[in-house]
Amino acid sequence: MDKEELETLYKQSEKKMQDQGCSASLMEAFKLNFFKLGKGEKGCIPEDHLDSIDQLESLDSLEYPENSSLLKEVVVVKLNGGLGTGMGLDSAKSLLQVKEGNTFLDFITLQILSLRMESKVGIKFLLMNSFSTSEATMQYLGRYQSLSQKEKMEFLQSKIPKLSQKNLLPARFKNNPALEWCPPGHGDIYISLKESGLLDELLDSGVKYMFVSNSDNLGATLDGRILTYFAKQGLDFMMEVCQRTSSDRKGGHLAKRKKAGLLLRETAQCLPEDEEAFQDIEKHSYFNTNNLWVRLEKLKETMEANGGILPLPLICNSKTVDPTDKQSEKVWQLEGAMGAAIECFDRSAALLVPRRRFAPVKTTSDLLVVRSDAYEITTDNCLNLAESCKGVPPKVELDSCYKLIADFESYFSKGVPSLKFCKNLWVIGKVNFATGVVIKGNVKIINETDEVKTLAAGLYRDQEITLS
Repeated sequence: MDKEELETLYKQSEKKMQDQGCSASLMEAFKLNFFKLGKGEKGCIPEDHLDSIDQLESLDSLEYPENSSLLKEVVVVKLNGGLGTGMGLDSAKSLLQVKEGNTFLDFITLQILSLRMESKVGIKFLLMNSFSTSEATMQYLGRYQSLSQKEKMEFLQSKIPKLSQKNLLPARFKNNPALEWCPPGHGDIYISLKESGLLDELLDSGVKYMFVSNSDNLGATLDGRILTYFAKQGLDFMMEVCQRTSSDRKGGHLAKRKKAGLLLRETAQCLPEDEEAFQDIEKHSYFNTNNLWVRLEKLKETMEANGGILPLPLICNSKTVDPTDKQSEKVWQLEGAMGAAIECFDRSAALLVPRRRFAPVKTTSDLLVVRSDAYEITTDNCLNLAESCKGVPPKVELDSCYKLIADFESYFSKGVPSLKFCKNLWVIGKVNFATGVVIKGNVKIINETDEVKTLAAGLYRDQEITLS
């Protein structure tokens, strides 16, 4: 399409966003991506544009002693906009019970309160909520009397129109107009922080650094050594990465643009012909944990130099307007990844961290691992991998009948199995787990019938069990 055609089409989305009160910065970022899409760009990063990364500084080798005085200069931000619809939830995912009756939000809050008590510093804490999670989240936090009622603890994620794949006009869905909108990816954090006024408020109050992570990653705690390293190195942006393993082949990875700096390549940015190279964990050895460190003064400066936005690479996701109906209209969702900002700063870096700092819960399989004895609760309300796991959590693959949380809870109503000596667990078919099941090594449990079968209490080690 030529520029004039795109301008005419864009006006439709612009009016829709103006009617919803979207900020000028958000519309500018959306327009930038809209025109990229209209010109045929999909945000793909070809393999022949990249170099691999040989070696990174690692957390375990840092010689920087923790500087506790820096705690007064940091804000902890958790991304809390997700509903967990993939697991059948219809409220904030962070309100899902994780372990010993505590939700993600409980653990996050208790970690912050423990840090405040131990350091005697009022460490600042913020949630980036969506319109779908804000009310329930803030109501839940009301149970914590230790949190000051004067604290501003949230800012809201933006929303943008989904675009019809037929003509790039804003998608329409009369049955549920709310589904005409989508979040612009977690890269929206930068615009939302600025437009809320919090970026300036934080800087004015003496806060220099931001540590941001996903609310469903309870391994992402504020680490004083990393904060000290980030500050002393004079970095503007730093990404925590982990070593990729065979189970991480399909996730995004860190790379280096030829004759340039670091970048993040997500799955949606991989060309079909580059898939084999994308999944080569020897060539592309590191993945993004989405634990990020940002120097706020430099963030403001960089955004001001780019018209109030960060020029994040486009991620173009093909979806249906109703995510639950694959027959509904096909749409484009234009997104930006928070970690892709690594390209936007002059002094960017990545730090190799141990797997204990990456314990996300995206599926019920992940939830089973975290609920099991493979993870232990520390005195400061953090979750640590059991020593027996030797730094690598068990890999669990549950059948599709466990996908929704209500079904998952029914199959494990007697409790979760012991997994602290487990390497791999596969469960195929409908299986109830009795109290006292212990899994060691590599175990596969199969039920080929339509009836629910029970796995009796006992030790199962390096074996395949077929229930009949």
